[in-house]
Amino acid sequence: MTARTRRLRLPVRRAALAALALSSTLLLPAAARAGEGTGLVVVREHGVGSAAQAQQYLDRLAASAARVNGWSAVFSKYFTSRRQAKAWIQAEQPAFGILTLDTYLALRAPMKLSVVGKAEVKGAGGRRYHVISKDAKDLAGCKGKPLASNHLDDTRFVERVVAGGAFKLADFQPLPTRRPLQTVKKVLRGEATCALVDDAQLADLTHVEGGVELHSVWSSKELPPMVVVAFGHTDPALARGFKAKLSKVCSGAGKQACAEVGISRLAPASDKDYRAVVRAYGS
Repeated sequence: MTARTRRLRLPVRRAALAALALSSTLLLPAAARAGEGTGLVVVREHGVGSAAQAQQYLDRLAASAARVNGWSAVFSKYFTSRRQAKAWIQAEQPAFGILTLDTYLALRAPMKLSVVGKAEVKGAGGRRYHVISKDAKDLAGCKGKPLASNHLDDTRFVERVVAGGAFKLADFQPLPTRRPLQTVKKVLRGEATCALVDDAQLADLTHVEGGVELHSVWSSKELPPMVVVAFGHTDPALARGFKAKLSKVCSGAGKQACAEVGISRLAPASDKDYRAVVRAYGS
């Protein structure tokens, strides 16, 4: 192929790519402002990274959900704060949510949540919790001592669901932290004897300087994954349709969108799948 031929073909290729991009855009549901169309909110408490960065990926996931379900318009919002999410949900009335387990349990009754599915999320943590230490040999060695954690904002969840009666926060000197890495560093620096972390934080210890010095002295039972919910104001027929097609959201064209937000699998579920933790959490 001559240089002149290559130059002649380049505009054609650009035109073809532009046409492909345009056709792909036309196939997507219309993006809607908050409160217009079908809404999807994700609340991932205690996660790392910024909500702003995650939002662009969530928008693509929401578009995939809309395409599968035939929604004409969709809006979405990502939160790392339960308090901020609650205010937004009350104002904008989204139809569905993907929530961390602690958020689901706290909002279940006041927002009349019903389970429509479960979300397997890579690296999200929250499936199992550990008490870790550098010096203590067991849980008894942590009691009465400073316990660092970024999971102390919901005492009921920690004591009733995570600990399952194995301990109460009053057994320690609770030392709240704001970030996962800060929790680990409190123990490494000797500012806390032990720390309550989730499975994601435990897995990351190998990437933290000095992290290999820490070990688990107690672990919880495995807990259910993140919850896909319909809110109390959601039309029941819309919820049934979303549940029936949930497993298709992360397949085909939606596979990459799910991978970008860390979701490896979406599957239908019901209230009974979370009954044990609901009972433990109490009303």
